[in-house]
Amino acid sequence: MRFNWLLLLPLQLLALPGFFEPWGKDADLKYTPPITEHAEISLASLAMNKLIHFHQTVLSPVDGPRSHFRPSSSSYMLQAIKKHGFLKGYIMGCDRLLRENSDPWIYRTAIINGKRWKTDFPP
Repeated sequence: MRFNWLLLLPLQLLALPGFFEPWGKDADLKYTPPITEHAEISLASLAMNKLIHFHQTVLSPVDGPRSHFRPSSSSYMLQAIKKHGFLKGYIMGCDRLLRENSDPWIYRTAIINGKRWKTDFPP
């Protein structure tokens, strides 16, 4: 027995006008970057930024790199101070300096340019 396509034709004609995409077209979507509020930079944060910048540009090239972490401890402290403010960022940076050693212990590691580095980013 052959299927009669003529019986389905009225159903198809009635179904087409009522179909709408529930989410719209993807081309209509526009990316809006998230709004991030930057905290006011305190005088202590500004002074610490200048001190760390001096360390990174003057002292570190003379003395040589000694950090076993990536990002380095000075960069970590800068990021923490910018993100959490002076007091909490300074404490986080000091904690990182206390953990600065060559022991592999429990830190996450990554191989960068053929050398194993400990990785730790400010939360």
